Amino acid sequence: METVGNLITAISDAVCGYPLFFLLIGGGLFFLVYSGFVPFRYYGRAIGSLKQKDDAEPGQISSFEALTSAIAATVGMGNIAGVAIALTMGGPGAIFWMWVSATVGMATKFFEGSLAIMYKGKDSAGEVQGGPMYIITQGLGPKWKPMAVFFSVSGLIGTLCIMQANQLTEAVTTVFTTPAGIENTLALRFIIGVVICAIVAVVVLGGIRRIAKISSRIVPLMVGMYFLLVFYIICTNLSVVPDVFRSIFEGAFSLKAGIGGLIGVAIIGARRAALVNEAGVGTAAMMHGASKNKEPIREGLVSMIGPSIDSGLVCTLTALAILIKGDYNVEGIKGLEIAIKAFEASIPGYGGYLLMLMVLIFAFSTMFSYSYYGVKCTGFLFGAHRAKYYNYFFLIMLIVAAMIPLKSAVALIDLAYALMAFPVMITLFILAPKVKAAMKEYFKKIKKGN
Repeated sequence: METVGNLITAISDAVCGYPLFFLLIGGGLFFLVYSGFVPFRYYGRAIGSLKQKDDAEPGQISSFEALTSAIAATVGMGNIAGVAIALTMGGPGAIFWMWVSATVGMATKFFEGSLAIMYKGKDSAGEVQGGPMYIITQGLGPKWKPMAVFFSVSGLIGTLCIMQANQLTEAVTTVFTTPAGIENTLALRFIIGVVICAIVAVVVLGGIRRIAKISSRIVPLMVGMYFLLVFYIICTNLSVVPDVFRSIFEGAFSLKAGIGGLIGVAIIGARRAALVNEAGVGTAAMMHGASKNKEPIREGLVSMIGPSIDSGLVCTLTALAILIKGDYNVEGIKGLEIAIKAFEASIPGYGGYLLMLMVLIFAFSTMFSYSYYGVKCTGFLFGAHRAKYYNYFFLIMLIVAAMIPLKSAVALIDLAYALMAFPVMITLFILAPKVKAAMKEYFKKIKKGN
């Protein structure tokens, strides 16, 4: 098992290093410029677009439900454990590069969301569907189907919530069982995995409408609660906040470790951000492709809100909380354990439990939405009538994920995300002119008051 884990880690480090960095950050920068800096110019209009509905259009959910479901997937363990991992691997400077990834990620998601509506397809049951696999087959043509299949196969692994189940199990053992004198054994982790599986099953077996309904209610609540929690930590430690921001910028551009060290920090930040905001990975396109929206550009505007919330706001909150009183200079890869200790140090007696509450909400919201992505990939590969069976595989893997080492979990999901990103980004590059043309028409109508 250890040999397999080391092999996965080695492959993941190779693929998720320079190739993924240049693909996502470089590609996102291209989309930012090519779009005419749409995220900066039309963010207000994007917020306003959430109120518009096209109930008569084909689809399963509204644009608002698509956004909240996508955010429910991205605002999860990556925003807490992922940030902690980034700090242990790259120091404070990695956070700056997560911000960069969030900024360019908004542009990438604008193109993803637009194309998800522009090129919808139909599954084997005749129901209208959206997502990278349909963007590829409908937008690029049938001869590109092997790339759509490659994306879907990678998606079956990338959407398994291995990281979420693993870190949620770590949280339970760190906060509850270990302090109570209960040994953290494989059997205990198996039991925790079974409980997680049972809770998630109640929601995911109800389908996309139940997932969207629950997500639209809990996402605003969980982000608001987390903001208040970290805001309290900031207010009670105001004197060190300037030093925290100084350490982020100094770490991002420090040449003490040489150019190689600087690039390493940037790659770590971008890699962790890819797991958080998923811009260019294709998952959000699957959710926004289910939206009842007749206007591609409007859906693209809604889609670009996601990265500003998940890797922009929530990741920054976690980073501040850890950097204020946390110890991230540890040996090996550490995740949630570091975050919990930081919150305990800032709010003695209650901090760990309050963060645990947020962890529970974040982790489960992600697991609810991710199951839908896997179902979509399964339906494309094996037919709509077999799609439901993915949920059972998804639920069983939550139990397995609870028992595997963190290092292997991180490497496996990073690799799967990278393999999803390559076909998605290639497709976005090829079809970008289609979005550009639609943008001109859409904003021309806006100026005329239509």
